[in-house]
Amino acid sequence: MDYQPLLHKKQTSRPPISRLFLAVCAVGIGGAFQYGYNVSIINAPTRQIQQFINNTWYSRHQSNLEEGWLTLIWSVIASVFTLGGLLGTHIGGHLADKLGRKKTLLMNNVLAILAAFLMGIAYPSGCFELLIVGRLIIGINAGIGLCVQPLYLGEIAPRHIRGLTTVGMNIFLTGGIFTGQLVGLRELFGGGDNWYFLLPTCCIPAIIQLASLPWFPESPRYLLIENKDEYQCQKALKMLYGSEHYQPEMDDILKESCALNGEKPKTIFQLFSDRTVRWQLVIIILTNIGQQLSGINAIYFYAAYVFTKAGIPANNIPYVTLGTGLCECLTALTCGLLIDIAGRRILIIGGYTLMAFWCTILTLTLTFQDVYPWIPYLSMSAVFAFILSFGLGPGGVTNTLTAELFTQSSRSAAFRISGSVGWITFFTIGMIFPFLVNGLNQYCFLFFFVECLLTASFIFFIVPETKNKSFLEIKKEFQKRNVGQSYPSPEDEPDNLELHM
Repeated sequence: MDYQPLLHKKQTSRPPISRLFLAVCAVGIGGAFQYGYNVSIINAPTRQIQQFINNTWYSRHQSNLEEGWLTLIWSVIASVFTLGGLLGTHIGGHLADKLGRKKTLLMNNVLAILAAFLMGIAYPSGCFELLIVGRLIIGINAGIGLCVQPLYLGEIAPRHIRGLTTVGMNIFLTGGIFTGQLVGLRELFGGGDNWYFLLPTCCIPAIIQLASLPWFPESPRYLLIENKDEYQCQKALKMLYGSEHYQPEMDDILKESCALNGEKPKTIFQLFSDRTVRWQLVIIILTNIGQQLSGINAIYFYAAYVFTKAGIPANNIPYVTLGTGLCECLTALTCGLLIDIAGRRILIIGGYTLMAFWCTILTLTLTFQDVYPWIPYLSMSAVFAFILSFGLGPGGVTNTLTAELFTQSSRSAAFRISGSVGWITFFTIGMIFPFLVNGLNQYCFLFFFVECLLTASFIFFIVPETKNKSFLEIKKEFQKRNVGQSYPSPEDEPDNLELHM
């Protein structure tokens, strides 16, 4: 089937974004929000879950569980989520290519509801093993969501607000962390006998997404470029932008489709073998490693110690910690508002540079914590400043880069690679971090200082600005660096494009 769409002159007015905003909310609640929520809520009932495990063991064997085994079982419950996330990343990328982005996200909620059911019956049935299975399944759910959500958002957004749309992922992620901290307070589900109601609440975001996401379309780029369905693509664009504003985005998708010339979605192996995306792969791998090794985990580890030294009563520390979650939410929102104005480079380079500065301050203040009574307050301020710097740059921009540096045929595999790197690094830092802190104490922040500066320097010299550029324009910027030759500019293409279906 041949058709020759006439490229319309670019419209001066911008499309309304109300429908797009609602689509971002429908996708985010079951994706990044679900991940942040489940990372956060496991911390509050630690003591109660350990007591439940010990009581269950005693009822079965009439003896208490040894402390070492108790710690091991608890560690498995907490960390199996990471293993599930790694599996989910690859499952999500594969399903997104086969079934589409929207169907994958909808089906993913079945896993969340199943996990909630298993964790919900663990306490009444006296079977702590169900907590392990449930955490594994909700980890798979989180891995699928974190892989497919930015893939969908990056493909439905017009270029002038693509940064804001993809940063929506980080806004929902930090919102999930904050909500998990909130419901984990001892006045709600974090204390007493109510703890077993906490873990099954992961079904609530899933139910909300199941009710809201069907009202929004599949990714238009997926429909046209991968499914070769012009009618459904046009219908989806009209639904998102309105019938008066969809044509520029349609033209942009047609350009990319003709440039790819029917190229099928690539596998991870094919992507690593493709010289034309060599530097894009280097960038997403190093920026995802840099994000995990930036020191944000160390900050949360030291937060309780810093707050105690500042004279905050132990019972009130959870409420101050709640303030750190609120800080992340505010900076994620600020990053979303600034990313399409200031650009990606200035935010991520500035964020890492500020984090390096606050690492220096924290090393000094933690070293001289007991010298002057005002130093603990400076440490506390540095903790909040570090979190603000992370949310303003690395926390929000990293996933945006992954969405923008690849064209349609490479994007799904790229998210599987970046997701795998993120989960593996997250697991690794969780394993070695306690030893790093015990060995270096507060001087561990000097390691993070060097890492932040190195990451900022790499981005400064290697990563181009992607603001307001199409995916083909971004690919053109990398072409000479990757293969040593220029790539035809989209503006130089003929006005009449022919696509064979």
